[in-house]
Amino acid sequence: MPQPVCKVGALLGEGPVWHAATQTLWFVDILGRQVMRFDPASGGLKRWATAAQPGWVLPLQGGGWVVGMQSGLHRFDPDDGAFRLALAPEPDQPGNRLNDACADSLGRLWFGTMDEAGKQPRGRLYRLQSGVLTDSGLPPVIITNGPALSPDGRTLYHTDTLGGVIWACAVNADGRLSNPRLFARFERSEGYPDGSVVDSEGALWTGLFAGHEVRRYAPDGSLLQRVPFPVAHITKLAFGGPDLRTVYATTARTGLDAQALAIQPAAGDLFSFRVPVPGVAPPLLPDTVLPGEEGQ
Repeated sequence: MPQPVCKVGALLGEGPVWHAATQTLWFVDILGRQVMRFDPASGGLKRWATAAQPGWVLPLQGGGWVVGMQSGLHRFDPDDGAFRLALAPEPDQPGNRLNDACADSLGRLWFGTMDEAGKQPRGRLYRLQSGVLTDSGLPPVIITNGPALSPDGRTLYHTDTLGGVIWACAVNADGRLSNPRLFARFERSEGYPDGSVVDSEGALWTGLFAGHEVRRYAPDGSLLQRVPFPVAHITKLAFGGPDLRTVYATTARTGLDAQALAIQPAAGDLFSFRVPVPGVAPPLLPDTVLPGEEGQ
């Protein structure tokens, strides 16, 4: 059973990523407007406030970080706590925000946007490489989520959260996506597929928002495993630890009333559990993935 390993109390915890160099886990609280770092060795949690809602945080090769906020992609320096705007991907969509992301081994950043109100299908998936932003070409959805890549980088998994669908797309050599196929479908009663991550066997793990569990799927889409949680909203997973066999899971408190919170006192905290199959070390993004800074 997953166990809470750090009391966070996040309104909407999201975007966990393991940083091998420091053996720490980084993640965000979207609604609480915070970037966080958890040190499993000490149990310590450090927080940085953000001016806008952060959807995710990913490490750069040069030691800094990229944070996807509602206002755009920012370079983040933990030493001085500064966030510097590098790219505003949708200046014509003020009602959108950035929601989930992943890096691939070729130095590309994949990230999605969503309608903040959760009503209009105007969330898109993008690819950023060497400062050049490209629309993936996938149809817009209300909430994009869980971009995740197979270990060989040839398959990208894209989640339409409110549609209850995960798609698998072929990744061509130039980064174009093609041949989308239905990978998994979820009924409303099961919860909503949220953030995803792939392990070293190519199996996809996804958290279920309002579903009380995470699931592991084989590359062909067949269900392999279900892991129940004592909280309803599991948002995303990350493999960590020295052997990459510790799964960390962010959770959320948003939308839960007083009665639900009394039953789920650990909602919004950070959980972990052990697995026999390790994950894949997340690649570091090259510093050149972002264009030049535009200000703060």
